[in-house]
Amino acid sequence: MSSVTPLKRRDRPFYFSKSEFTQIVAAYSTRVARAEWRDYALDHTPKIAFFSIFKHSQETPIYVIEKHRPQGKEAPLFMLRDRKRVVARSSKLSTILESFEKIPKLVQS
Repeated sequence: MSSVTPLKRRDRPFYFSKSEFTQIVAAYSTRVARAEWRDYALDHTPKIAFFSIFKHSQETPIYVIEKHRPQGKEAPLFMLRDRKRVVARSSKLSTILESFEKIPKLVQS
């Protein structure tokens, strides 16, 4: 009889916690209500969880929130990326979400 070997911690998929996901979706929904964003996607690897934000559903993401698996007893690292660079990096998700308010917006008259 074969036995099932449990996945090692570092090999298991890495996700956003329920409270983290709730915070991200709350910030996301306010931008959807303002018609700034339209779609999102979730993805994960054994080391990183991704929340990708799209302006149009058929293009590349305009922002990606990443949660990197901690090493040892460290806190996880959150990063906010736009298409070209890292916009913010912090061990607190709230700091990353506040970064959206600092990003310049196109003003139309």
